[in-house]
Amino acid sequence: MIVEALRLALRALARNPLRSFLTVLGIVIGVGAVIAMVTIGRGTQARVTADLARLGTNVLFLLPGQVGPGRATVAARPFTDRDVQAIREQVGGLEAVAPVAHLPATATFAGASRITTITGTDNALFAVQDWKLASGRFFTEGEVRSGRTACILGATVKDALFGAEDPIEKTIRVKKVPCEVVGVLESKGQSSFGTDLDDTVVMPLRAFQRRLSGNTEIPRIYVAAREGADTARIQAELERLLRERRGIRPGEEDDFSVRDMRELVRTVEATSGALTAVLGFVAAVSLIVGGIGIMNIMLVSVTERTREIGIRLAIGALEGQVMAQFLIEAVVLSGVGGAIGVILGLAVAGATTEALAVPFRIDPEVVAGSFLFSAAIGVLFGWLPARRAARLDPIEALRRE
Repeated sequence: MIVEALRLALRALARNPLRSFLTVLGIVIGVGAVIAMVTIGRGTQARVTADLARLGTNVLFLLPGQVGPGRATVAARPFTDRDVQAIREQVGGLEAVAPVAHLPATATFAGASRITTITGTDNALFAVQDWKLASGRFFTEGEVRSGRTACILGATVKDALFGAEDPIEKTIRVKKVPCEVVGVLESKGQSSFGTDLDDTVVMPLRAFQRRLSGNTEIPRIYVAAREGADTARIQAELERLLRERRGIRPGEEDDFSVRDMRELVRTVEATSGALTAVLGFVAAVSLIVGGIGIMNIMLVSVTERTREIGIRLAIGALEGQVMAQFLIEAVVLSGVGGAIGVILGLAVAGATTEALAVPFRIDPEVVAGSFLFSAAIGVLFGWLPARRAARLDPIEALRRE
């Protein structure tokens, strides 16, 4: 019975191929949109999480002032060398503490120039951010303490100023300050926010302060916890120490921020997941629209084939057989649309993730769920036309022209 009903359903759909195609178009767009949106969203989420992980999941960073959603920004003085030293001596479980200062400047060499970010720090930053050398060396203790203007170049700056030439022991100028190149960092590429992580020149903090910034301010501090250390405990100790050093009395708001990278990663993952779910839900609405289209076309089909239905009922077909035929037609329409939508959605997602340079993460549950939902749409919206066809009075149906 089911095989015969399927054969009749396919024959009926083949009689109007254009109408059948237009009917399934809504399902194709709906399924394709859901799969594409979710796949692109998952890939973007994975890219952002990986970028943050490259900064170290055991990293905390300290900023002057209070910033955050729903919180007023509190202006505050920057950190100092003494704050960095106090953290190193009084907070346990730390792998490295890196003071960091930035400013934009032009780096030049032999007629080539590059506007880049100059970073003042010490060797601890390379340990905190797991930054390795492509060539050369890190700063010596003497360079860090004396304020000698040694430079370590990011890959982008090295390529802009030197091309294929070896820059080690060459002297560049940063804001007219001569600086000997002692190392080149391995490339990290771009972050998911579009920032070129290799577009930097790193100098010892003391040299940066004396020759470029003209002050001893430290706008931020990166802290790396040891493997297995409790970052929540370390964050609490940092907050206690800084409140004490900055003279903040009980009940007063902090004039600094301590952010745990793991917390930031969790927040980004939760936000990305929620956004992906919302986009998937919005795309799924078109599935409902496609289902309504199937129902309308099937109702029209029942009207056009009233005489045919009457003949079948008159020669002994059961109501259940007629209903099964129209239900199968609706399910075939939605199933074919769902299959095409899966292929289309994966193709669009693949092209988009490649263009955005994010991972192509297929979620089998989403693919299977979208296809099954499209089939369920066929049953749901095909039921009313099938029920209407099955309940036709054979005598009245045969009188129709």
